[in-house]
Amino acid sequence: MKMSARNMLNGKVEGVTVGKVMASVKIRIEDPNMITAIITQESVNELDIKEGDVVKAIIKSTEVMIGKE
Repeated sequence: MKMSARNMLNGKVEGVTVGKVMASVKIRIEDPNMITAIITQESVNELDIKEGDVVKAIIKSTEVMIGKE
């Protein structure tokens, strides 16, 4: 898969919660780091995403927020 996005993180699906339209996909990047992607239910079905799958989280954004205490 070739992609223009440069921020790609390999991970493993730890959970999928499917609603009527959208789905929440939890991806373990590396212990203890986890990210959650909100995608369409249709995309979950088309990609056959399920717990245990090895996936790439592809992050394409025009802004990054940074916090510091």
